[in-house]
Amino acid sequence: MATHSQTRPGRGRPRRGRDLARGAPTRARLLALRVIERVERSGAYADLLLNAQLSRSNLAAGDRAFATDLVNGTLRWRGRLDFLLTQLLERDLEKLDPLVANALRLGAYQIVCNERVPNSAAVDQTVRCVRAAGAERATGLVNAVLRKLAGCHAELALPDLTADPLGHLTHALSIPPWLADRWLAELGAEEAAALATACNQIPPLTIRVNRLETSRDALLEELRERFPEAAACRYASDGIVLGRRGNPAIDPAFLDGRYSVQDEASQLVVALLDPQPGETILDACAAPGGKATAIGERLGASGRVVATDRNPRRLGLVRRQVRRLRLRAVHCVERDATQSLADLAAPPGFDRILIDAPCSGIGTLRRNPDARWRVQPPDAARLAETQGQLLRNAAAVLRPGGTLVYSTCTLLREENEDVIAAFLDATAEFSRAATQDLPTQLNSLVDADGTLRCLPHRHDMDGFFATKLVRAS
Repeated sequence: MATHSQTRPGRGRPRRGRDLARGAPTRARLLALRVIERVERSGAYADLLLNAQLSRSNLAAGDRAFATDLVNGTLRWRGRLDFLLTQLLERDLEKLDPLVANALRLGAYQIVCNERVPNSAAVDQTVRCVRAAGAERATGLVNAVLRKLAGCHAELALPDLTADPLGHLTHALSIPPWLADRWLAELGAEEAAALATACNQIPPLTIRVNRLETSRDALLEELRERFPEAAACRYASDGIVLGRRGNPAIDPAFLDGRYSVQDEASQLVVALLDPQPGETILDACAAPGGKATAIGERLGASGRVVATDRNPRRLGLVRRQVRRLRLRAVHCVERDATQSLADLAAPPGFDRILIDAPCSGIGTLRRNPDARWRVQPPDAARLAETQGQLLRNAAAVLRPGGTLVYSTCTLLREENEDVIAAFLDATAEFSRAATQDLPTQLNSLVDADGTLRCLPHRHDMDGFFATKLVRAS
């Protein structure tokens, strides 16, 4: 039997000395608890809420990083933490006040997964957080349970993959039971565990070079001075992996418009679309703008990208990136692509269309650990209805002989293969692009029917699905 003590995956930078001696908890911990509690209580998106809270705080850089680690780590490892805490509680963890339950998880994460936090500090500071949050009556329970966990967690065994595959994925690797069950059925125990393990790792920092401003080789040479681990991406021709630490969004080259932050798999979707100078292209679900701007960089001054999104605030993010990158080809239009797009296309229609459809995001669990607890099985069917409508509306404005790429960052069949199969069954004039016509850089990533599949445990990228369809001439 494996024990969780074999893996302490977290990292962070706790404040020491004066902060730990105060009567109040450290502000980073209290901020983290409030974010985690609100994520569970109201279904808020952890990254958006955390960024908003940090922007309003005046925390130092180290404390901001520590708060981020506490939020993401606690959400990422909640399945394991709940399994351990349940063995020490005399009542059901889910029946506790949500604030108290999440405080226990926050404290347990520091004890079990973060080697830099002393157990005594984890216990003491969690108790102070509970008191500061107004749950004085629960401080005794929190103190007792966390002290017990600190003393015995190394001896608490986790389910073994061979003897109990579902329990291992659920309790050791922190994957919700419904998703763990699917992965086991589709991949088998060993590969499902590898995928789950990858989804618990810190993702790489990957960027896309603005080919209109510089070359990858030139930028790589410059960036290695600030990111020593920087290296060219394996598949994406404009991609650079900077490592797994740092903040590329404050780098001078980013601010100067010479690169964008974009996962390699997301870059490969644009490679599959293969936009050419002079073409008119629709990005029907463009926000926050990574793919729309990548298309614009490939077009340069020759061609036009119509980038639509129904949310004006999110469309503003696209406009911001277009300005930063100094792109002339990208034009933003507020539009719900589940409604008719006919007025956007002059005859005979768009040359190419990208539908990067809204989806469950199961392929991005490394970046969005809260998604594993927020997404539920019925969500996929609901999203598939929207995805199908997007495909039908986009297909209506594609010129004869044009190409359409449908992509998602999910691994669920209902949102991927089933959506494409239903569309092709109902739309005789469309077919899959021939594999020999796809960009050669994607050869090792596409299957026999030409579908692009990227998986975290195989390629160290986000999980993506993309397929290229062709309209008959």
